[in-house]
Amino acid sequence: MTNATRPTPANTIGSVMVVGGGIAGVQAALDLADSGYFVHLVESSSAIGGVMATLDKTFPTDDCSLCILSPKLVEVGRHLNIQLHTLAEVKGVSGQAGNFRVTVFQRARYIDMEKCIGCGTCAEKCPRKVPDEYNAGLGRRKAAYVKFPQAVPLKYLIDKDHCIYFEKGKCRACEKFCPTQAVNFDDKDREFTLDVGSIILAPGFEPFDPRVYDTYNYAKLPNVVTSMEFERILSASGPFEGHLVRPSDHQEPKKIAWLQCVGSRDIHHCDNGYCSSVCCMYAIKQAGIAIEHAGPDLETAIFFMDMRTPGKDFDKYYERAQKEKGVRFIRSRVHSIEAVPGTDDLAIQYVTEDGRVVEEIFNLVVLSVGLQISQQTLDLAERLGVEIGDGRFAATSPFEPVQTSRDGIFVCGVFQSPKDIPLSVMEASAAAAESAALLAPARNTLTRKPPALTEKDVATQEPRVGVFVCHCGVNIAGVIDVAAVADYAETLPSVVYVERNLFTCAQDTQDKMKKVIEDHKLNRIVVAACSPRTHEPLFQETLKQAGLNKYLFEMANIRNMGSWVHMNEPEAATEKAKDMVRMAVAKVALQQPLSEVQLNVTKSGLVVGGGIAGMTAALTLADQGYPVTLVERKDVLGGHGRKLYSTWDGQPIAPFLDELINRVIQHPKITVYTNTHIRDVQGFVGNFHTVLDVGGSPKEVDHGVAILAIGAHSLKPTEYGYGQSDRIFLNLDLDQAISQRDSRIVNANSAVFIQCVGSREPQRPYCSRVCCSHSIENALRLKKLNPDLDVFMLYRDIRTFGLRENLYKEARARGVLFIRFDLDNKPQVQVASDGSLTVTVLDHILQRPIVLKPDILTLASAIVMRTEEADELAKMFKVPLNAEGFFLEAHAKLRPVDFATDGVFIAGLAHYPKPTEECIAQAKAAAARAATVLAKDSILAGGVVAVVNKDLCCGCQGCVQCCPFGAISYLEQEAKCEVNHALCKGCGTCAATCPSEAITLLGFSHLQLYTQIDEALSA
Repeated sequence: MTNATRPTPANTIGSVMVVGGGIAGVQAALDLADSGYFVHLVESSSAIGGVMATLDKTFPTDDCSLCILSPKLVEVGRHLNIQLHTLAEVKGVSGQAGNFRVTVFQRARYIDMEKCIGCGTCAEKCPRKVPDEYNAGLGRRKAAYVKFPQAVPLKYLIDKDHCIYFEKGKCRACEKFCPTQAVNFDDKDREFTLDVGSIILAPGFEPFDPRVYDTYNYAKLPNVVTSMEFERILSASGPFEGHLVRPSDHQEPKKIAWLQCVGSRDIHHCDNGYCSSVCCMYAIKQAGIAIEHAGPDLETAIFFMDMRTPGKDFDKYYERAQKEKGVRFIRSRVHSIEAVPGTDDLAIQYVTEDGRVVEEIFNLVVLSVGLQISQQTLDLAERLGVEIGDGRFAATSPFEPVQTSRDGIFVCGVFQSPKDIPLSVMEASAAAAESAALLAPARNTLTRKPPALTEKDVATQEPRVGVFVCHCGVNIAGVIDVAAVADYAETLPSVVYVERNLFTCAQDTQDKMKKVIEDHKLNRIVVAACSPRTHEPLFQETLKQAGLNKYLFEMANIRNMGSWVHMNEPEAATEKAKDMVRMAVAKVALQQPLSEVQLNVTKSGLVVGGGIAGMTAALTLADQGYPVTLVERKDVLGGHGRKLYSTWDGQPIAPFLDELINRVIQHPKITVYTNTHIRDVQGFVGNFHTVLDVGGSPKEVDHGVAILAIGAHSLKPTEYGYGQSDRIFLNLDLDQAISQRDSRIVNANSAVFIQCVGSREPQRPYCSRVCCSHSIENALRLKKLNPDLDVFMLYRDIRTFGLRENLYKEARARGVLFIRFDLDNKPQVQVASDGSLTVTVLDHILQRPIVLKPDILTLASAIVMRTEEADELAKMFKVPLNAEGFFLEAHAKLRPVDFATDGVFIAGLAHYPKPTEECIAQAKAAAARAATVLAKDSILAGGVVAVVNKDLCCGCQGCVQCCPFGAISYLEQEAKCEVNHALCKGCGTCAATCPSEAITLLGFSHLQLYTQIDEALSA
């Protein structure tokens, strides 16, 4: 949106409507609410969470999907500046960007949400059972139900379509037994209007229904299941409580097959010619988890056309599945699935790569179904006047990846195009950033401030410990005897209250925990559940709301360190859980309240890197009203964008780049320094102090946040004759040669492309993500210049994910020939003395060498990091790199643009190879996340920090040397050391290093640690 079309401050409304309560909608809502805007979150079902709430685990980290999602759901549910509208849909929109009026239709719940306490009595007494949609129809629920145990809001509803009262006019058992009289059969559907400044569409997707594949017999054979059904089979909260059995007879399968591209890359059974982008990875994940459930004797096979694992660390996951877990990968398109007479088993016939016809018998077959846009979402787009593009996804431009065809309405998640969770989360933050920039004049005009909380003084009280032991469905209780652990906790000193919960992180449990703390006068809390990495902030917030200091809390991670690692040793796992609870109780009993200090926030940002990602991030922050310093090492802005010819869909890069540079240079809130690098960085979130080297002269900059967008570059290969002939190009070189109509290109009669040059090899075990699409783009450009040109693409897997599949289809239609090779039989290139080229490749079908004599050869080389620059910045900003030298985000799924170091964010190729539109989306996302910091007037620091007992300090300075955050200084006059609590991150390195134990890490004192060790050894 140009400045000319932006709303004026007078008519700008400081609220946003987010349509869709999946992970994308949840992330967008949180970013906006934390940046000073009121959010209306509209969800068509009874609870937020979307598809991610139905998944078992997420790759590549294999975190429990609902476990890592639940804290975000609870945060949304209790956020003062987010209002949930469940069972609701948008019926119409009038007005314009900055000032929309939205008509919302909300279905009756027949349960009063104010009265419902989530006790479940209505469901318990309801006599009607119906198929459970949450469990993909594999289980049954009541007509009075809650969507899933951790649902937000955790309020029951009555399914009118299946309720006996609405069918026959009698029953009403739920009303009779409800302890709070929450049942209201007179409830009515209603319609209301909301005034908002912008709208974000995140309605998600629907899984493809494979019934149209009649040869797969999905509708007839019970042991042919979809991937979504298999997720629920695996899940601890699923119909079989995580026990891997097949639906027909509940027997454990010994052999499982996955069939890929069901409802994707197919224009025969359906009209979904695109790649759904996620199916290959989730099939690999499911195969690996199935082996974890059933044991190493389970046989797994994945039938595929191309294995598409182009995400960060995805190829490593793929390799581990083959080499460590023994998953078989069979490159074959299966035609049909047949029943084995007299059994519930399934027969699959397929053709091997050497032409043999093979039949195998499997106990269970999983159809890896694709993603598609529902008719309801298409109807919504029509009502809103939002244009639909290829594949029935929202029409967007690579240069504005979250902007729809209607100003002020943005899109994120799968409705934009098929994608995985990290990119959905990225785009959600990007859409939030666009909304925030649009509505900047109205920031904080509609937000509500939280009430001041009074903290109880319990420092002098005897410890009264409450222990909450979590079943986590059967994630924990399936291995550990939770009742025995709870009974044991009751015997421990200082423990006055013990409770078991199905899901301790659920919203109702959090509300109950606050009441229990008050009723039983608890002053210390232990939660025996999962990882503090994901859940500690959730429980600490609950303590704060209950009036306790949030540090009077301890987690015993009996899931990750208990049930998950000892799943075959339930008795030993139970004893270990008791030990961990005993240690946690002993530690928390010695815990004292910790204080935090309030620090002002410097409301400006620093962006390092002047490529497309860096400039986009700077503009997005500046458009929200925050001053930005943009630093670029080279003497010009633009980065790799200067070498690119066009986007994957053919839009020229140069005009966009020129406009972007002009906007950055002319923006009044952006200060640009070229020929500049970072000398030094000090400080912490909200208060960074950076010294720049500007052409040899120092320049000091204070800023509250930093965004690292330093880019990456193309590998200069040492193979395939590169550098020996001017007819051998890299893809970026070919871009420039085509744009200049180089004679070598124009006069060529044949061209060869070699893929995966330096990628997906032992020294770089990752896919560079853009190479397949880029090579096919250039092949088509060459074909456009000369339709008679012979073009050969030598590849290992074609990874044209999402809508890029259209490129692959077009290339095949235009006569580009694709020849596959494997890592053990790479093509051979010879450069003759006259400069002519010979390429020899082993044909995988014929098993015979093919000799090609191209006029030009293009190498799709890997994208690699500038190691020295990345290392230098990583040390200064205290952020990590992964094994390949790319910056490492805080969490692969839920925090893809954040670092573990607060206040520092990542965007572009420095995070991982990605195409232009993803760089732009990630840059906007980084700006959105940065704005959540800059929107605050102050932040809290301290708490778990190190303190020096100067009476014991010998001044050896070992702590000064080991502190990774530069938080400790040596006082020359006193010959003692001192900790700056604002800089200290509580890592404890100094306390472990100090030879005289002069340093104590608050919350982890020597006494606490020694006591825990004593308790561990006392068993």
